Parts: sequence; structure tokens; C-alpha cells
Amino acid sequence: MIQINLLPVREARRKENLRQHVLQLVLVLIVVGGVVGYANSNIDDKIGNAKLRVTQMESDIAKFKPQLDQVAAFRKKKAKLQKKIDIIDGLDRQRRGPVKVMDELATHTPDRLWLDSVSTKGTQISIAGQSLDNELVAVFLGSLGDSPYFQDVDLNSTELGSAKDGLKLVKFKIQASMATPQKKTES
Repeated sequence: MIQINLLPVREARRKENLRQHVLQLVLVLIVVGGVVGYANSNIDDKIGNAKLRVTQMESDIAKFKPQLDQVAAFRKKKAKLQKKIDIIDGLDRQRRGPVKVMDELATHTPDRLWLDSVSTKGTQISIAGQSLDNELVAVFLGSLGDSPYFQDVDLNSTELGSAKDGLKLVKFKIQASMATPQKKTES
């Protein structure tokens, strides 16, 4: 019988398989190295672009810093001026307020009704006066209630006063709150 030694063939096949595995491993390492190199290059480009944008923005900020400082100064001046305007408007309203209240009182006071005293405390106003009858006091109360300058108009008391020249007078006291009418907005 013929004897053939197959050991060198198996050994050769093993060496060939090992060589293929090594070549595959080397090929995989080359591909992975290429992918890592590409990713690294891509990230480096992005980092470089970001640094360039940051540098450009910093130079823009430095370039526009004087204008930003001017805008901030103008805003402070505007706020101060607006505060002054608001104070002037408030003073103007306060200056006109008593005049308007007295004008409203004079306008809404009917004939044969006299005001003896008008006093204010904060936004409260107290009115004392005399009239020929209770109907005139009621008309006066209704008229003050319709005025935009008075709210919560309330009759505190009425009493029969002393007679003068044969006329019996009715004394009254009224309490109300002063209000500032809202300005009409023009459309």
C-alpha cells in the first residue's frame, strides 16, 4: 500500500488560513485606521471652524463695544428723562385736580343750595352746606354721583337748621371719594 504523508498539506493549509486571518486583521485595522483618521480630520475641521467663528465674534464684539456702550448710555438717559416726564405729568395732574374738583362742585351745585365748607383728606372729600329743602340735597347727591370726579357719594346727615328771614334751611353733610377720570383714547 502506498503511504502518503498529509501532515505537510495540513500544516500548509493552517499556515495559509493563518496568513489569511492576519491579512484580514491587517485589512480591518487599515479600514478602522482610515475611518478614525477621517473622523479625526472631520472633527479637527469643525473645531477649527468653531474657533474661527469664536475669534470673528470676539472681534465683532470688540468692534461694536463702543456702540453698545453708547446704546446703554442712551437707555439710561431715556429712563431718567421718562422718569422726569412722569413726575411732571403727575405734578400737572395734581395741579389741575383741585381746580377740576372745584369746577365740578360749582357746575353740579343747584340754585338755592349753598356750600358752607369743603374739606379733603387724602382722596376723601367732605361737603357741608345748606339748602331750602331736602329735594335739592337729593338732586345735588345725584348730580355728584354722575360726575366722573366723585365716587361713593353718600349723605351723612340732614337736619333742620335755623330760620333766616322767615326761611327754614336744611343743613346737610356729604362724604365722597375723589376720582381721577380716565383720559379718552383717540382711535
